[in-house]
Formats: sequence, C-alpha cells, structure tokens
Amino acid sequence: MNAVKSFFKEVRPIEYALFFCSVAAILLSFFLTGNTDYVQLAASLVGVLALILMAKGNVAGQILSVIFAIFYGVVSYFCKYYGELIICLGMSAPVSLLAVISWLKNPFGGKKTEVEIRRLKLREYPVIVAISLAVSTAFFFILRALGTPNVWWSTVSVFTSCAAMLLSVRRSPLYAFAYCFNDIVLIVLWSLMSATDKSYLAMVVCFSVFLANDIYGLINWVRLLRKQQVILEKESVRITV
Repeated sequence: MNAVKSFFKEVRPIEYALFFCSVAAILLSFFLTGNTDYVQLAASLVGVLALILMAKGNVAGQILSVIFAIFYGVVSYFCKYYGELIICLGMSAPVSLLAVISWLKNPFGGKKTEVEIRRLKLREYPVIVAISLAVSTAFFFILRALGTPNVWWSTVSVFTSCAAMLLSVRRSPLYAFAYCFNDIVLIVLWSLMSATDKSYLAMVVCFSVFLANDIYGLINWVRLLRKQQVILEKESVRITV
C-alpha cells in the first residue's frame, strides 16, 4: 500500500494531464467514428497507460507493453497488416519481456519504480542499426509474400520498432526517439487504411496520442538521466571523502 501511495506522489501534474487528455482523445475518436471494435479501444487505452509508465522509467510500463502487443496484434490480423501482427507477437512481446528482465535487474538506487538509465557506448549504435536493418530486410520479403498492404511502410515500421525495442532493452533515452518515428509511420499506415474505412480514424488518433506521449517520454528520460547522474556524482564524492 505504501508503494502505491509513493508512486502516485511521484506522478507529476503534466503526466496526469497528458494521460487524461490522451484517454479523452481516444474515447472521443472511437465513439464519434462509430467504431465498434472494442479490441482497438482496449489496445489504445493499455498502450497509453504503458507509455506514461515507461516515460517514468517504471517497469510496469514494459509489462503493459506485452499486453498491448497482444491486443494490437489481433487488430492488425483482421486488417491484414501482417507486418504489424508479426512485429507484435514475434518481436514486440518477446523483446518487451527481455526489457522487463533488464529493467528489473537495474533499478535506480534500489527504487523499484525507476530504472537506471544509461548512455549507450558509441559502438552499440552500429550494432542496433545493423540488427534493425537485417530484421526489416528479412521482413520485407515475408510481408510481400503474404500480400501485406502498403508493404514499404510496413517494412519501415519493422525497422523503427526493432530499433526502439533494442534501445529500450539497453535502457537508453533514445528508445522514445525511435518510437516517435515509429508512431509517425503508423499514423501514415492507418491513415491509408482509414481512406476505405472511417472507423480506422480512431487508430490514427491513437498513434497521434502515442506520438505526444513518446515525445514526453524522451524529454522525461533526459531529465531523469541528468537527475540520476547528479545523485551518483554526489554519492561518489561522499564515498571518496
């Protein structure tokens, strides 16, 4: 109970505002477009909560990301966006589980509600890019064989998703930067889908909301990184003295 009270004390007013505005936008777009796919709605709401928690460096956000991946995979299957389906069930869910393990093993200062953030070493960037390129290239041929609509955009989505997830596992603030690009790609994908079915406008709004949350996530992780570095420097000086 104390842990729950402590968590809510740490939630900033901007985070409450962002969460409730995001939920309001999702609910309004869902009902105003006459959408009746409640799996879409569940995916959107779980996704927003996951992003707010991840923006705070809370491992619960990664756990919710696994649940979001399952819901979003179901939505993608019925839209024949097989790229998104494979990303969710074959990549997002397993990698999010790896991120859960990584974050649980690296809490900051013993706090279970905040992961220790790190700066990547220069040599890690080419590795992440190379892995993302290899995965997205392989996916392109798979998606084309499956007759996936908008295959090029789906392939770019694979690349940005893969890079974002790898950065998340490595606990880098740049995970949110990569997700911002992924959100933009998904806005395009669902905009193309909504051209034939207006109910999919709700997904366009969903990923627009996700973009706003990921921008906040990037800003907050940079803030948390600086705060953690100051604390670690003070502890280092105290131990030295």
